[in-house]
Amino acid sequence: MLAGFVGLVTFGTYAASGTPQRQGSRAALSAGTVPAAYQGLIQEWGSLCPEISPPMLAAQLYQESGFDPSARSPAKAYGMAQFLESTWATYGVDANKDGKKDIWDPADAIASAATYDCALAREVSKVPGDGQANLLAAYNAGPYAVIKYNGVPPYAETQGYVRNISTLARSFTAPTAAVEVSPQAAGAIYFAQNVLGTPYLWGGEGLPSQGGRFDCSGLTQAAYASVGITLPRVANDQWYAGPHPSRDQLRPGDLVFWATDLNDPRSIHHVGIYVGGGYMIDAPHTGAVIRYDKIDTKEYIGATRVTSDGANALPVRGADGSITGSGGPGAGGQAPAGTPAATPAASPPARAAGTGGSGQTPAKT
Repeated sequence: MLAGFVGLVTFGTYAASGTPQRQGSRAALSAGTVPAAYQGLIQEWGSLCPEISPPMLAAQLYQESGFDPSARSPAKAYGMAQFLESTWATYGVDANKDGKKDIWDPADAIASAATYDCALAREVSKVPGDGQANLLAAYNAGPYAVIKYNGVPPYAETQGYVRNISTLARSFTAPTAAVEVSPQAAGAIYFAQNVLGTPYLWGGEGLPSQGGRFDCSGLTQAAYASVGITLPRVANDQWYAGPHPSRDQLRPGDLVFWATDLNDPRSIHHVGIYVGGGYMIDAPHTGAVIRYDKIDTKEYIGATRVTSDGANALPVRGADGSITGSGGPGAGGQAPAGTPAATPAASPPARAAGTGGSGQTPAKT
């Protein structure tokens, strides 16, 4: 059992002293994927130990709360990192040195999430295989299960969690080479072209009861559904459905986005489908029709190249905006470090639903 962190406590290859120890080269965060207020913290604490990275830490925080520091779940998990109070008591870190380990403080929550991850990594460090995958499995199912099965345990939920966070992390990683073009892009554009001239409807999803009308994210969701890719309903979640090509790397089929605050992706309010030549097809606003529009305006924040894996990795939001199927630190099937999991070895981890609840309900755009 790991005790609370007092002073400098060293675990193998990392030190939990309130200051991350540099672990060499780290993947950079992709521009616009993390609110600017938290980007430095995630880049810093995402280097706490070799098994984590800034994009992986960002993916976890996004899944847990959508970067909402005031998030609370029905399972009584709190803050941006969705800690249970019992887990926070052991792993909470006073990262900003204000004399308080505050579960609601983003600086403390981000640091504590990384500290918890690295403590789990230490617990399963002797297990063969990929260190990050074993860490994520321990986060979901408890370290005992990972040790027992000598790797990621055969729980569908745990295997899904490992796969989803690993995939979602790619959306937060700055591309170092040209991003591969989506094979489904042409079909999505074809769908959008066939509804040109259709009147806009706020909340529209193209249903017969809505006269086949769409709003902006309803259009992009339907366009990609026509080629077998299920996107989230709202624009600021669709933003994370794949990697982010730069403006000069845009290709037809990319989703293009606008935000009121270019430093905060939570403020994304509009999305369209890029068709080339600086134009997109979009459902712009009430009183307009689905049409071609230029993309180069002052609120343009960037683009996403949709992938099937990226879309499938995104958390599912409830009607109240809560994120289901994640489970914060210490929630559900996660056993404290060094403690056997409570669930039988052959069973999936028992986890409380909705422990990655977001405190906000994104507006349909």
